[in-house]
Amino acid sequence: MSYSYFASVYDLLTENVEYSRRADYICSLLSENGINGGLLLDVACGTGSLSLELAKRGFDVTGVDISREMLSRAQNKMYESGENILFLCQDMRKLDLYGTVNCAVCMLDSLNHLTSTEDLLEAFKSVSLFLEDGGIFIFDMNTPYKHREILADNSFVYELDRLFCVWRNTLSDDGVTVEINLDFFEKTDGANYRRYCESFCEKAYDTQTVVDLLGQAQLSLVSQYGELSCDAPGEKTQRTVFVARRNKR
Repeated sequence: MSYSYFASVYDLLTENVEYSRRADYICSLLSENGINGGLLLDVACGTGSLSLELAKRGFDVTGVDISREMLSRAQNKMYESGENILFLCQDMRKLDLYGTVNCAVCMLDSLNHLTSTEDLLEAFKSVSLFLEDGGIFIFDMNTPYKHREILADNSFVYELDRLFCVWRNTLSDDGVTVEINLDFFEKTDGANYRRYCESFCEKAYDTQTVVDLLGQAQLSLVSQYGELSCDAPGEKTQRTVFVARRNKR
């Protein structure tokens, strides 16, 4: 999936993500597990905002994403910042790195884009393959609660300067898969707008399924939290953060 137009407006639509805060949070979780620097893999890095924040905190970052359009913007950010990050265009299910890393992250529900347990397992195995023994993998995922109760069949509207976005969801019969349709209306001149459309699906997985798939990929769950917290996830948690460790080979 290229997210051809979405890539050009992604940063506008995610201004509230607080990448600096998320980077601090990730660093604290890594530190709790004995990692305070080294080689870090940012899976599904998008336009590179989190990659940059983690690089600023001393990590040697490699960012991978399947979208060339997203990576083009990530490269531009890197040049402007002066940081040195390796960005690679790769499918998270088929990573091909130059060596192992001691930690990896995959944030902002990127793994929910994998809508089958087979694909999710392949992604876990792919990350596991390039993690050093004892290496840490931190990722987050939207919960079934969020898909059923928050996204569901709801619509959302975003009105920004020169851009109007309509986000429409359709919840599948399984109760955990959401089809997302985005309509962008970009103001060109006067009262004229140009329309662009993007669509994709996200699937939520229960915790036991995630843990079982991690085990099959030689990864062990260390802990799980509610988003940006150190508290255990609750019934109404919308995004769960998982911390996993690579088992010894």
